Amino acid sequence: MSIKTAIAKGALVTLVAQISFGQVVQASEGETVSFDYGIPSGFYASLYVAEDLGLFDKYGLDPNFHHFDSGAPLLAGLESESLDVVTTGLASVFAIGKGIPITYIMWEGDAAQAEGIIARNGVGMESIEDLGRIDAIGAPTGTCAQISLYHAADHAGVDYNDLNRVNVAPPMYANAFHSASLDAGVSWSPYLISMKQDGHDLVGLDPEWMPEGGACPEMTMARTPFLEENPEVARRLVRINAEARAAIAEDPSLALDAVKRRLSLNDDVAREVFELYEFPSFEQQLDADSRYSLVGEKGVVAQLKVAADTFEELGVISETLSVETLSDAVEPRYVQEYAND
Repeated sequence: MSIKTAIAKGALVTLVAQISFGQVVQASEGETVSFDYGIPSGFYASLYVAEDLGLFDKYGLDPNFHHFDSGAPLLAGLESESLDVVTTGLASVFAIGKGIPITYIMWEGDAAQAEGIIARNGVGMESIEDLGRIDAIGAPTGTCAQISLYHAADHAGVDYNDLNRVNVAPPMYANAFHSASLDAGVSWSPYLISMKQDGHDLVGLDPEWMPEGGACPEMTMARTPFLEENPEVARRLVRINAEARAAIAEDPSLALDAVKRRLSLNDDVAREVFELYEFPSFEQQLDADSRYSLVGEKGVVAQLKVAADTFEELGVISETLSVETLSDAVEPRYVQEYAND
């Protein structure tokens, strides 16, 4: 799939609605809304492009961005109500598990499509069936990578508890490979692709062994009390996302430049990650049979359930999160309102 095709898929509902870049209907007039927006380091192409194009200002939003190295610090911000809106991955599952009321608004991207296992060059790991014979593998606790490793081991018939797992984050893998202190690691991108291009061996990607085709949804969400008081923020965020995706479909270099600049990537890494990443369209998010659906229980709810159940099995969270609890946190109406506009 080409970069332009991948990004154009993310803008599909804009195209279907025959709304081209520069012609998206403005949100209803009103006062500018200021709020605190938390973002961990990630491949958030449409969000970065929206910021670069001044779309938040255009739609009357004044976000105070807070940048984090990972999703974990977002929990404290949501719990203390010092963050109102966040775009993140599975940190949201921990928030729900801690009883923090959050509402999922829309997808940013599917990180599982660009996550997988990378092996140090020379180790000779050719498939996940070799998991049982390597000495040490990296997988940070409480992340998509830990979930991926658990299911890779299960798929390969290897006991997860027999693995020598090292709780280290993917940005540290390069040094660990150089010192031979790790044989392999489960990594999200861009680190996965960066190491592949450095000559290490890509063993496989999450969809090859993960239930539901992967369980690493990157979503934009808000604290529920904030959203109840400011529903126009969600509506405007959806319009901003739509216009950013339409701009990227028109000129993919906007996204490439945005992620390269923020994540310090070279062009080859940025392009390959784009080829792998999936940017769910609004049409997919409203299709009950899609793995990206915000409606029903087959889409994002199923992926969140895989993540929550795996975290519980591994002792990362202490309570079972029911399908009903997860479904209650997903609110499709903001995307539905935009699609019907």
